[in-house]
Amino acid sequence: MTENKIYIGLNDSQTRMQMFDTEKYISILKDVCRNYHVGFSVSSDQGGYFFEDGSYTQETTLVLSLIDVDVQTVNEIAKDICVFFRQESVLITENEVRAYYVREKL
Repeated sequence: MTENKIYIGLNDSQTRMQMFDTEKYISILKDVCRNYHVGFSVSSDQGGYFFEDGSYTQETTLVLSLIDVDVQTVNEIAKDICVFFRQESVLITENEVRAYYVREKL
């Protein structure tokens, strides 16, 4: 199986400041994933980013993890996030993972 992670800095590409509370961005990510019918997990981290003009910022970064989602859908989600969060770009990583479910009847 493939695991994709989308790294989303929360500073606005124009103002270079975070415009909304982190929970608002997480709520939007949940809605996006629900609309694409994909399972996900999301975590919050701190990161740094160089803009295309060479300037640097430190910001809150959300990491959206998607397992066993086709690459076209991952890219569509990433493009939507760029628009919704007013991002210059987002970073996608892709790794092969061994993933399985364990079930037990209660």
